[in-house]
Amino acid sequence: MTNHAADADTRTVAGASATVFRDVRPFGGPAVDLVAVDGVLADAVPDGAVVEYVDGGGRLALPTLVDAHIHPDKTAWGEPWHSRRPARGIAEYVTGDVGLYRDLPTPVAERARRLMAHAAAQGTRAMRAHADVAPAYGLDGVAGVAEAREKLRGVLDVQLVAFPQHGVERTPGAAELLEEAAAAGLIDAVGGIDPAGFDRVSGGGASGENRQLDVVFGIAERYGLAVDIHLHDVGERGLGPLREIAARTEALGLRGKVTVSHAFAVAALSGEELDATADLLASADIALTTVAPSARTVLPFRRLAERGVRVGLGSDGVRDNWSPYGNADMLHRAWLLGWTVGVRLDEELEACFRLAADGGAELLGLPKADLRPGAPADFMLVEGECLPQVVIDLPRRDVVVRAGRVVARDGRLV
Repeated sequence: MTNHAADADTRTVAGASATVFRDVRPFGGPAVDLVAVDGVLADAVPDGAVVEYVDGGGRLALPTLVDAHIHPDKTAWGEPWHSRRPARGIAEYVTGDVGLYRDLPTPVAERARRLMAHAAAQGTRAMRAHADVAPAYGLDGVAGVAEAREKLRGVLDVQLVAFPQHGVERTPGAAELLEEAAAAGLIDAVGGIDPAGFDRVSGGGASGENRQLDVVFGIAERYGLAVDIHLHDVGERGLGPLREIAARTEALGLRGKVTVSHAFAVAALSGEELDATADLLASADIALTTVAPSARTVLPFRRLAERGVRVGLGSDGVRDNWSPYGNADMLHRAWLLGWTVGVRLDEELEACFRLAADGGAELLGLPKADLRPGAPADFMLVEGECLPQVVIDLPRRDVVVRAGRVVARDGRLV
C-alpha cells in the first residue's frame, strides 16, 4: 500500500459527473472501486459522465461517523491552556462555564468552527451540537454554533440544540431565551436538564408538574422542533422524569423526535427492570445517547438495541471547563467505548464502531453510510488490516469523503 495521500486525475466526458475511488477495501474486504454519482454510491459510472479518479492505494474504506452529542460552544480547543478549578455538582460546573466564557479571547463562532472542522477532518460527517442558553450568555452560544455550521455547510451536517444548562425553573429568563431561539429559526431541537434534580426549585412539585417539561415540550410543539433532554439523575429521580417524558412524547405526537442524553438511570438498570424501561422507550420511540464516561454510567447499547431503542454515541464536552479531556474524534470515542466496557472480541469492537457510525445516523434521521450502492458517498480511507484493528490502532484519516467529494486529507480539511 502507498504511504501518500490519494491521488486524483480527471477525464472529461460530456454529461454528468462521477468520482471513482480506485483500489479501496470496504470494511477490510477485497479491493474494489467505489463509484460516487451526485453524492451517492452507484453500481457504475453513467454513460457520458465527467469522471474523476482517486487512487485509494489499497486503503480500508469505512463509513464516516456521527457525533450524537457534543458541546462546541464551550470548547477551549486551540486556546491557551485553561487550568480547571475543583468543582462538585452541576451548579459549580455551571459557574466555571461562565468564568471560562468570559476569559476566553476568541468568540464562540470561531472556537466552535475550529473544533467542528477538526471533527470533520477526523471523519465526522454529522453531529448534534448543544449550545448553552442562559441569561449569562443570551443567545451567543446558539448564534456562534449556527455561524460555524454555515461555514462548514457541505462538509458537516449539524443539528443544533438550545440547551438550558443553567436550568429553566431555577434560572429566570432561560425559558424566554429558549423561545427566542426557536422563534428565530436558529435551532433544530430544544433541550432540558434533570427536571427532578438540578432544575427543581425548593418547594417544587413532583417531576410531572415541573415547569421545565411544560416549557420544553411546549416550545417543541409550537415550532415543530425535536427535544433532547440531559438526564444525569439516577434512581427514581431519573426514572420518574423519564416516564413523564415518554407520556408527553406519546400525548403530543412526538414519537421519533425525542432524545434523552446520558440517561444514567437507565445505565444503572439490569434484567427485567432494564427490559421494561427499554420497552417503554421503544414504544414512544425515544432515543438515547451515551458518551462512554465510565463503565458504571455507559448505556447497555446492545441490549437496548435488541429491544428497539435507538442509541447514539457522542463526544460530550471537549477541552472545556468540565474536563481537559476530549478530542471530537469519533473513531477514538469508539475506542474509548470499547475500553470502558472491556470488550475483547472482534464483533464487540465492530459493535462499538457501528454505534458511532449507524447509531448516531439513525438518531439524527440520516441514511446509513454502509458503502452499498444507494448509500451516501460518505466514507474515510485509512491504512489498516481490518475494522477491529482500526478501532484499536486509530490510524490517521488519510482521506475523508463527503457526498463523493474529498473534503479532508491527512487529518486536515482541504
